[in-house]
This record gives sequence, C-alpha cells and structure tokens, in this order.
Amino acid sequence: MAEPTPGERTMNHLDAVLTVNGRRRRYRGDGAMPLLWFLRDELRLTGTKYGCGEGQCGACTVHVAGRAARSCVTPMSAVAGRAVRTIEGLARPVPAPAPGGATAVAPPQGDEALHPVQQAWLDEDVAQCGYCQAGQIMAAVDLLQRMPRPTDADIDRAITNLCRCGTQMRVRRAIHRAAALMLVAAKQGGAP
Repeated sequence: MAEPTPGERTMNHLDAVLTVNGRRRRYRGDGAMPLLWFLRDELRLTGTKYGCGEGQCGACTVHVAGRAARSCVTPMSAVAGRAVRTIEGLARPVPAPAPGGATAVAPPQGDEALHPVQQAWLDEDVAQCGYCQAGQIMAAVDLLQRMPRPTDADIDRAITNLCRCGTQMRVRRAIHRAAALMLVAAKQGGAP
C-alpha cells in the first residue's frame, strides 16, 4: 500500500503519518479521535494525563508543531503530518565518550539529561500529587520558548493549567529557575 499524504481521508477514516517525540508514527482511524487517546492507548505514552476532556485543566498539554496544545480536544485530523512532543520527549540523551576521546551522542537508554524545566521542577519540589505536572511542564516549556525571561504576570497569564493541590507559587518559582538555567545553557552554547 502506498504511503498516504499527511491527512489523507477515505470515507470517515483518517490514514495519517505524524512524528511523535522524533519518531514517525502512523494513525489509521477516526480523524475526530482526540490526540490524547492515540498517545495514551495506542503509543502507551501515559505521561500525558486525562483531566477534564474539555481543554480546560491542561493535564493533557503536549506540543504540536512546537506550541502547547490541549490533546484532549485536538483531533487526530489536526496533527496529520505534524510533529508532536510529549513529556516523554523532553529529556535529551547524555553525550557518551566515543573511541578516541571525542564525544558522541548515545542513544537514549535511561541515561538522559532532563530538560531545564524538568530539572527546575525537581529543584523547586513543585509536585505534590503530581497528576497535573506533565501538562504544567509542557506549558512552561512553551512559555519559555516564546518568552525567555517572563515576569510573574507573564507566567500567570500564560500558565492556565489547573493544579488542585495549589502548587502555583512553586510552579512560578520553577519557571523562573528554568529560565535562568536556559539562559546559562544558551550562553554556553548548549541547547535545552
């Protein structure tokens, strides 16, 4: 069977190719199905959580084409041919020494460097129950990509994810810490 073009439809069926955390994935099914269920049920990427099913709480936040999106209300037809990144895709492989003393990037095998936002979350002890935290982290990464030095007011406007445990003040501190980590990494020529 020939490869479909991104988002090719036949009857009520979507046959699409998308990239999830850097890997090509194929979806065949109802184009109206929410991205959340493809990620959790078909790809077994369970870091993205179901919270409300209405796009209000943010527990399901992922990145679609580099921007935060609520996966519970994002239909598969909207992600055909696009790149999706989940919480599982944030960490980066740790460089491993190569023969001759050079450094090469090793394939991920549990030795991964956390994204600066993930590290800041740990440093600030943000999580309480933890259920909403993957979505909070993905929203924070999106914010910092668009606004490297956000103010408290910027954070309050941009991070609309709900936390029933009341960790918003720690979330804010973690975002400021991550911003500082990312600025240091950028000055040293590293990438988050």
